[in-house]
Amino acid sequence: MKGTVIVSRTLKWMALGIVALPAALIVGSFINHRLRLPREEAAHPAPGRLVTVSDHNLHVYGEGAGGVTLVFLAGSGTSAPMLDFRALYSRLSDDYRIAVVERAGYGWSEIASTPRDIDTVLEETRTALEEAGESPPYVLFPHSMAGLEALYWASLYPHEVAAIVGLDMTTPEIYEVMPDPPQATLAALRFLSRTGLTRLIPAVCHDSPAISEGHLTAGEVDTYCALVYRRTLTANMLAEVDIVRANAGRVAAQGTSNVPLYVFISNGEDLPVDNWEALLIAFAEEANGTYVTLDVGHYIHNFAPDLIAEESRLFIQGVVGED
Repeated sequence: MKGTVIVSRTLKWMALGIVALPAALIVGSFINHRLRLPREEAAHPAPGRLVTVSDHNLHVYGEGAGGVTLVFLAGSGTSAPMLDFRALYSRLSDDYRIAVVERAGYGWSEIASTPRDIDTVLEETRTALEEAGESPPYVLFPHSMAGLEALYWASLYPHEVAAIVGLDMTTPEIYEVMPDPPQATLAALRFLSRTGLTRLIPAVCHDSPAISEGHLTAGEVDTYCALVYRRTLTANMLAEVDIVRANAGRVAAQGTSNVPLYVFISNGEDLPVDNWEALLIAFAEEANGTYVTLDVGHYIHNFAPDLIAEESRLFIQGVVGED
């Protein structure tokens, strides 16, 4: 009998330990995360301009000079757009003015309470550029989901958009076949981010193409990772996911413009759309645009920056007649 009691107590303590150890890890990670966030924010200040739009500040990074400005717009969930695009815009800023607009909840931009419908997002982008001292005509460089914003912009304000250079950009047709992201996966990633457990998984940051392809200095890698810890699946990013099909419908209803278009298309192997290449090729052809397919992943500007920069330069020269 005594032995049975001892075994029973041992099992209870083991069960408590099994529960308590993960709980302690999570609590400790959360406390460490909350302590490190303000220190990292102070150690890695915004390199561009923070401008007030509505009730929040947006970050606009600019460099270079020229008669036309190249505007880079990030895809969904890109934690550090300014650094993610560096490999490409650094190859163009000797000839052109470049500007990277980080949407609400991205990079150094604040999280906003404003909705993420396409009209609001576009007006915030246009206002942020104006407040930062940038002015059209623009050549838009949208990656992934930002393709919707670029197409909408060109349709509503064609006098502001000289051309679009799509970086594996999405179109309204993509969202007719793209599956919704698993809610369980989003919830798990958000939990890992909010508790700081992502800090225990180096690949979360270091597998980012801008880093894995060797485009950033050691200091920039530290900054990139600090932004990943602060800007992974923010409320604004999740709101964009929720409304993206409605935004795609809005863009489709508005119709396309005659703005010159050049689309760089990935092999689509890391995307949940089986006929990714075919859909983008069909879109480019219907829009009388130019396109090239590359056997690289979705973050195409980090996998083939030299080729994209050279092709973009030739395309822009043909459109606006200057570098």
